[in-house]
Amino acid sequence: METGYITTPFGRRPMTLALVKRQIRTEQTVTKSSVDKWRVFRDVGDARALLGLQDRALAVLNALLSFFPSNELNSEKNLIVFPSNAQLSSRANGIAGTTLRKCLSALVDAGIVIRKDSPNGKRYARKGDGGNIEDAYGFSLAPLLARASEFAALAQEVAAEKRQFRIMKDRLTILRRDVRKLITVGLEEALPGDWVAAEACFVDVVGRFSRRPTLRDLMSSLDDLTLLHEEVSRMLETQENSLKTDGNGIVFGCHIQNSNTESCNEFEPSFEQKQGEKTELTKPMLRKDEPLIFPLSMVLRACPEIGNFGRGGSIGSWREMAAAAVTVRSMLGVSPSAYEDACEAMGQVGAAIAVACILERGGHINSAGGYLRDLTAKARRGEFSLGPMLFALLRTNSTPGRASA
Repeated sequence: METGYITTPFGRRPMTLALVKRQIRTEQTVTKSSVDKWRVFRDVGDARALLGLQDRALAVLNALLSFFPSNELNSEKNLIVFPSNAQLSSRANGIAGTTLRKCLSALVDAGIVIRKDSPNGKRYARKGDGGNIEDAYGFSLAPLLARASEFAALAQEVAAEKRQFRIMKDRLTILRRDVRKLITVGLEEALPGDWVAAEACFVDVVGRFSRRPTLRDLMSSLDDLTLLHEEVSRMLETQENSLKTDGNGIVFGCHIQNSNTESCNEFEPSFEQKQGEKTELTKPMLRKDEPLIFPLSMVLRACPEIGNFGRGGSIGSWREMAAAAVTVRSMLGVSPSAYEDACEAMGQVGAAIAVACILERGGHINSAGGYLRDLTAKARRGEFSLGPMLFALLRTNSTPGRASA
């Protein structure tokens, strides 16, 4: 193989630093070993997306390789092929001249071949007295020999990504089916829980599916559906446990509710209970117009900030959640009357959850009191549900890099 100096393209074609570096790298990495040209071609074809090549460029590369007389690329041989554009077009299935030139430029830019132009830009070879080629001008196939191992590694990377893509797609299909059927069970059986919100979240996630998804798109959708599957499964499991422990208990068996809807002061830390006295707090009940409440663990994952206002910096029960909400309500400047209206419209636990959500989104809300009153008005009209807000915060706080409660 001829070496020794850097060649520049003929005519108006520019020379770039990248082309210089590729030529130097090719000269330094070419070894005396040989590789099968068609095996390298298959590796380049498999890795074409990473190399920025189109199918037509591969057809032109196939035509160039067909002009090399041996199947083995070896540094001991002259690796320059010199077909004319007409010959190349004929072997590349009659590709148009303009397209042929673009494909040749793409192969050069990708570092697949190197131009070695003659003084007049023509491609030809000079032979000696023995019939051996002494000098040739055209396209050097040396990069295919120098980068053979690199192309093989890229092909393996693409194959591994394709396998992972198929695995992720299968998992997403199964998870989508499972979530859909579990939500259907909750709706058709009229189980306690905000199944309408869960279905709205499911429709939102599925609606974001791309017709031609990338691996990153599949992983993002898989994360969203996995989170929704966990919450839906927890709703079903908690319901099963509540039926075993207390047939009259409300959903999740942890909703603290007092029949006095005029005030929510019983949730404040000053609440006292005489020894041996049983109150309605020990047997949680659900008012007819009370919205169904999510598991406390789910609320704390969606709204981790409110945990800092619990006793000892954590919240372990709905009573502590409500007490923390009263503290946060005061800190956010929400008036007692606005909070009491929210308690009446959403239920006392529902109002506490709403305050926790407002705290979590504090940077996006100008007036916490006005926002809570707006939610209260929508809740009275039946236009507001806590579910979509909680699921949105769950997705936000479950992304990598966010601190978890």
